[in-house]
Amino acid sequence: MILKFLRLLRILTVFTKYGLDEIAVTSINAPRTARLMNTFFFWRTITSPRAVRLRQALEELGPIFVKFGQVLSTRRDLVPPDIADELAMLQDRVPPFGSDLAVAQITRSLGTHPDQLFAHFEREPIASASIAQVHFATLKNGKEVAVKVLRPGMKKLIDEDMALMRMAANLIEKVWSEARRLKPREVVAEFDKYLHDELDLMREAANASQLRRNFADSTLLMVPEMYWDYCSSSVIVMERMHGLPVSQIDRLAAAGVDLKKLSRDGVEIFFTQVFRDGFFHADMHPGNILVSTAPETLGRYIALDFGIVGTLTDFDKDYLSQNFLAFFQRDYKRVAEAHIESGWAPPSTRVDELESAVRACCEPIFDRPLKDISFGQILLRLFQTSRRFNVEVQPQLVLLQKTLLNIEGLGRQLDPDLDLWKTAKPYLERWMAEQVGWQGLVERLKAEAPRYAQIFPQLPRLVHQALERESKGHHPHIANSEMMAMLVVEQRRTNRMLTFLTLLATGACTALAALYFL
Repeated sequence: MILKFLRLLRILTVFTKYGLDEIAVTSINAPRTARLMNTFFFWRTITSPRAVRLRQALEELGPIFVKFGQVLSTRRDLVPPDIADELAMLQDRVPPFGSDLAVAQITRSLGTHPDQLFAHFEREPIASASIAQVHFATLKNGKEVAVKVLRPGMKKLIDEDMALMRMAANLIEKVWSEARRLKPREVVAEFDKYLHDELDLMREAANASQLRRNFADSTLLMVPEMYWDYCSSSVIVMERMHGLPVSQIDRLAAAGVDLKKLSRDGVEIFFTQVFRDGFFHADMHPGNILVSTAPETLGRYIALDFGIVGTLTDFDKDYLSQNFLAFFQRDYKRVAEAHIESGWAPPSTRVDELESAVRACCEPIFDRPLKDISFGQILLRLFQTSRRFNVEVQPQLVLLQKTLLNIEGLGRQLDPDLDLWKTAKPYLERWMAEQVGWQGLVERLKAEAPRYAQIFPQLPRLVHQALERESKGHHPHIANSEMMAMLVVEQRRTNRMLTFLTLLATGACTALAALYFL
């Protein structure tokens, strides 16, 4: 408890040091309160611009606050331009830690000094973020690589901040009755899990490997290869990728990149990760995304930093796909029904009332470019609607919501005229056809063919054993010989039917298996 109090005191001290109280008071247009605050903190002198002070405060408070700033930097519809520009520096320009510490970390983790491990190792980091920093190097076989080194002491700092967040979540649930529906403790627990996952760089390397495999044949996204012989929990070595940051619009245009296509490709990559794979990069701020300018791969996205990924179950994907598709078709009744069927809205909810509320939130944004849409306001209205109908917030979708906001921020910068809905709708319709149409059926049968071939021959024996147990009186409901005779007849009939079905299914599975391996 003492440590929590000291950390809270530290946060309040930093906020006061950089005059963040002044920013908050000014933003709500309360001049009398601002004068009172200045009188109370008479000893401080504030000269730096507000955006610089905010960035410096977040940097000083550590990784959780830095990540908060990273998300805000992509939301230019929610924060003033000066703050968005300054917070963008948090994406890859967080002050680095000392090169000697990086060398010591590499030596301790990989058992060899970088000068012996690599043909060349650059002491100065090329990028520094909230969790780790990156150095360029060259392997002894001549391959260019990027070496990612974990910041020392991160676990202790994150544990302290997460303890405060858990305490805040508990307090909110106690004093605010409606907070229980939002599940703040579960949301904090989910955030805690992903932050600690980021501290294990081997997990990040595995995430990158999975994403690279998912997009192995893609012409839209490139993912660096991991060099496993040089990876540990605190140091990983990957292929060096060459490209321009996605936020450098002018340089991308000068290099010949089609920005409108780039924005459309970003939408497709997002929906492919979510609906096809159920595995998505959940930290897609501009500092983690490059664009290739090489002639053979011009305009392809390059993904970096795989510490936070999201996963979706088949239930989540089915629910989301139904909602997205119904939303794009303006079928608000289906959106309402999906909420009730999934159990996210109470079963007593009136479909027509929920349908009307969703329509009022969503209808105004259709057929409008991103520059004319404020997703922040839309999410606020949807939040108010969900509160009215007691719709529960699903913690497993928090990362997806964050990623969607990041995608919107990128799209807004690349092509403000992008129609997000018209771009996404054909992809979703195609995906749904693949899932519920004949193509989806064939694909699922092919995937299950080996399993069916193993199970079907066993069915007659399993049914026979079950009926034998019935005949020996294991079920008290069977009490007379007439019922036993009926069961024997039914068993013979079932065996004949199952024998036929087994032969038919075995033949079908054999054919499908042959097609599968063609």
